[in-house]
Amino acid sequence: MATPPNSLEKLIGQLFILGFKGESIDQHHPIAEDIRERNLGGVILFDRQLAEKRDQNNITSPSQVQALVSSLQDYSSSTPLFVAIDQEGGMVRRLKAKTGFPETNSAGNLGTEDDATGTAIHAACTAKTLHKLGINLNLAPVVDLNTFPENPVIGKLQRSFSAAPDTVIRHAAIWIREHTKEKVFSCLKHFPGHGSSQSDSHLGFTDISNSWHTKELIPFKTLIQDKLAHCVMLGHLYHEELDPEYPTSLSPAVVNTLLRKQLDFQGLILTDDLQMKAITDQYGIEEAVCLALAAGVDMIIIGNNLEYVPDVLQRVIPAVLIAVKENRIPETRIHTAWQRVQTMKEQLGPQPQ
Repeated sequence: MATPPNSLEKLIGQLFILGFKGESIDQHHPIAEDIRERNLGGVILFDRQLAEKRDQNNITSPSQVQALVSSLQDYSSSTPLFVAIDQEGGMVRRLKAKTGFPETNSAGNLGTEDDATGTAIHAACTAKTLHKLGINLNLAPVVDLNTFPENPVIGKLQRSFSAAPDTVIRHAAIWIREHTKEKVFSCLKHFPGHGSSQSDSHLGFTDISNSWHTKELIPFKTLIQDKLAHCVMLGHLYHEELDPEYPTSLSPAVVNTLLRKQLDFQGLILTDDLQMKAITDQYGIEEAVCLALAAGVDMIIIGNNLEYVPDVLQRVIPAVLIAVKENRIPETRIHTAWQRVQTMKEQLGPQPQ
């Protein structure tokens, strides 16, 4: 059992996964300072830097990524970092063939073929690649149902295995088991279901009040019951009946009542990137972070890709401390989230040398 740091600031630092700029780092890089001085919990890798319209960022070759991940872990003396990536396959993958990585199929194609062996081969290939690089958290599989095939961010990108819950569950379970063999965590997304949305939460407010159906919970519920959910990612979605005030990623009703109590999920809950416009159009980053933690979220992703803010952790930790002092976030909430992060990290295998 990990011993908590002696300052609340250091506990809070563990509750963030940050993106950063560059294919290599040194001790003066902002992300190195965040890891060393603010006890940052994790990082996320991107192949492109969208804020600056650059086609290159953290990923240029297998050997470069391996060296980058190793240097990131070297700055984390007390506890290993989560090193996260979106490597779903198909159109959503950060490790691409053009930079020397294996080509893998989309969830949509795998679900259409509905061949368990084929899915296992693709999932194993992805998991082995990530493990060799030292990447220990794949923000996949998507378990959204493909209920609206023209969905700009799910259906059109072939990110969903199927519109049928059983098919999604079957292939997601194979995906997760193959990753588990390689000591790579998986993440179910995007709770409570993004498949029926008709807009893209990267670009703005996404209302699923009239399109969402409770059957979209079935894959989440079944995989949680089957002990296959390492962590669950919240989508930035609005549903007036689930919560008339807050989007799902900031909603106590969605986190505590629906996910924790009704679905009995006791593992790690994280947000999708808080810099998506579905959030930033409505909230400042400090306010969104505090609302997410107060709602019951354990880890927050700030991609630093849609917008690049190198000092974002320096900005949000003081905001969280003030919220704790004012009891807008109970201090016990920080300790509970920290403990969930550590419990998951204790399951990490030895990091590749």
